[in-house]
Amino acid sequence: MLITAGRVLVGSGTYLDDGAVLIEGDSITAVGPRALIAEQADTGTAHLAFPDGTVVPGLIDAHVHLAFDGGADPVAALHESSDETLLQDMRRRAEQLLRSGVTTVRDLGDRNGLSLRLDEEIARGGTPGPRIVSAGTPATPPGGHCHFLGGEVSGVSEVRDLVRRNVAAGVGVIKAMVTGGGLTKDGPKSWQSQFTPEELQALVDEAHEAGLPVAAHAHGTDGITAAVEAGVDTIEHCTWMTNDGFDLRQDVLKQIIDRDIAVCPAVSPHWQMLPRFFGEERAAAMFDLVQQMAEAGAKLIAGTDAGVQRAGFDGLVPALSFYAHLGLPNGRILDMATTDAADALGLGESTGRIAPGFRADLLVIDGDPLEDLGVLKTVRTVVAAGRLYEPGGPAEQQ
Repeated sequence: MLITAGRVLVGSGTYLDDGAVLIEGDSITAVGPRALIAEQADTGTAHLAFPDGTVVPGLIDAHVHLAFDGGADPVAALHESSDETLLQDMRRRAEQLLRSGVTTVRDLGDRNGLSLRLDEEIARGGTPGPRIVSAGTPATPPGGHCHFLGGEVSGVSEVRDLVRRNVAAGVGVIKAMVTGGGLTKDGPKSWQSQFTPEELQALVDEAHEAGLPVAAHAHGTDGITAAVEAGVDTIEHCTWMTNDGFDLRQDVLKQIIDRDIAVCPAVSPHWQMLPRFFGEERAAAMFDLVQQMAEAGAKLIAGTDAGVQRAGFDGLVPALSFYAHLGLPNGRILDMATTDAADALGLGESTGRIAPGFRADLLVIDGDPLEDLGVLKTVRTVVAAGRLYEPGGPAEQQ
């Protein structure tokens, strides 16, 4: 497959004008000027031309929950669904992600390994969707945040055992619910820590011994501090909550930066509504915390928490507008949803960039996203692992 376009994003904020991408199988084999790359294509190679379009790497949503429906009460909806019904719903959500330009997601907690089953279907080409880096069953203490997903553990031995079971199932990341969260009614508060230092260290050690990164759900400042001390690889939410407000600890933030721990704020696609839900002053404080982390040099990556309340599976681009609101340049925001996210997920050598040898994960859009991030919604074509998908129509596999 040969794709030619007016612009091809070949580096951070860098376009190749009148460029081309040559794809064989699931990989990119050549990138360069249109005339040069066209000469390398075999006779009969399918050619998609977008003279006014832009090719960017497929987008990455680093925080989703395909098992949740994004409705008013996703936990109740989860309980009411059988595994087979839930899997069918997850297939639809995966296709929705794909058609919005997302070619990789990190699913940070589901039930009974369903996201792993779905990823296998997608990899075989039987179901349209993004590649799924699945956490499987997240670790939480008895009655803790998202305990209903089946990952309740108590003590170092049970923590290690859950990690080993997830590893054996084939997960790509280990998820730890380091603090409470609002999704779990009657559970620990979002700012409250859930694990002992020994339990958290055992989880991280077990995961790293298996070669897997650890994603820490951590709202509270104490939980964030504990996660950093234990050596986690990404911090989800990272809202610096305390029982009476917020407390961003500069010494901990410095460790996050020095240790290259990625932070996924998991911004809602409807972030503009947060002042209405939390109040103007509290929302402004939350926004300011993200801005402080960005300005300090923390590696932020894009994620939406798709599946929780009011977070659908086509919301990555609206969520990216939050960072533009904070004043981050569009080039950096695009990196958060492509190269930086790929690096944080452990996929930096295979996706997130348009370069020879990388997986053919591409998004073709109208307009220039370095000037206007909103044009990322103007999806013309999506290519995931070399398979071509046309928006609004049946999936076409090449």
